[in-house]
Amino acid sequence: MRLPHTSSSRIFGEINLAHHALKLWLKITTIILLAYTIVAGLLFDVPRLNIVNETIRALYFHVPMWFGMVVLFCVSTVYSIQYLRNPSIQKDINSVEFANTGLLLGLLGIFTGMVWANYTWGSPWHGDPKQNGAAISLLVYLAYFVLRGSVDNEEQRARLSAVYNIFAFAAMIPLIFIIPRMTSSMHPGSGGNPGFNMYDLDSNMRMVFYPAVAGWILLGIWIATLRIRIRNIDEKLIDLENE
Repeated sequence: MRLPHTSSSRIFGEINLAHHALKLWLKITTIILLAYTIVAGLLFDVPRLNIVNETIRALYFHVPMWFGMVVLFCVSTVYSIQYLRNPSIQKDINSVEFANTGLLLGLLGIFTGMVWANYTWGSPWHGDPKQNGAAISLLVYLAYFVLRGSVDNEEQRARLSAVYNIFAFAAMIPLIFIIPRMTSSMHPGSGGNPGFNMYDLDSNMRMVFYPAVAGWILLGIWIATLRIRIRNIDEKLIDLENE
């Protein structure tokens, strides 16, 4: 039995309103989480640990940015896999824009890490295995965009970049999370060094760290969706010009 036209229109209208309300609340949540992260990260008490001292506050920014980068690259890879299974321009756009935003958070993460290293290790770049792995990972993703810019055919560009994107994500995991744990590394949690949670026994930092992770991930998703909307508008304008 088919629903009356007015009833179906009302149902779809309510679904759209609920969808817009959800997106609004996610944006508000992102702003609140990041505002809390900045204020609490700079003003709340932190453990007085040897060497790191007050610089441990960088943990609220440096590490969550990397979490956001990994999540965005993972979403980008999922869209690449979906494109290879069932090609569509929308999946290609989604994949490249999530990769774009992931690269932005990665660059911010490596910059904040260099600032932190300058105070704790004595120089911005110490040749640490995790630093090197992070730099190589970002270079691999930069090559992804070079590849996209070097192919003129739209369908071929999307297919090649989708395959490369999957390779880039597969290469990033061992470069950042596996190899540094197998070699001598100064990073906490790598090379036999304890992670912060092992000697931050009062867990006060977790009250800021976990919201920071959620906030930076949501910010990355927000930026990526905005870029996707802009790309979709550009595509529609191009289609109108070609008509």
